[in-house]
Amino acid sequence: MKTVFVLNGPNLNALGKREPGIYGGKTLAAIADDCKQAGTALGFEIDFRQSNHEGDLVDWIQ
Repeated sequence: MKTVFVLNGPNLNALGKREPGIYGGKTLAAIADDCKQAGTALGFEIDFRQSNHEGDLVDWIQ
C-alpha cells in the first residue's frame, strides 16, 4: 500500500478554535479523519502530521 503524507504547518493545530469565521469550524483532527477515510477508500495509507516548527516539516520530507 502506498503512503500519502499530509503535512500541516504552523498554527493549523488551531483550526476550529481560532477565528472560525475566517478559517471555518472544522478542527485539524476532523480534517485528518476525512483524509484518512478518503485515503482508505482509494487504497492509500495516510500519514497526517502537524508541527508549529518548520524544521520538523523539512526533516519529515528529507
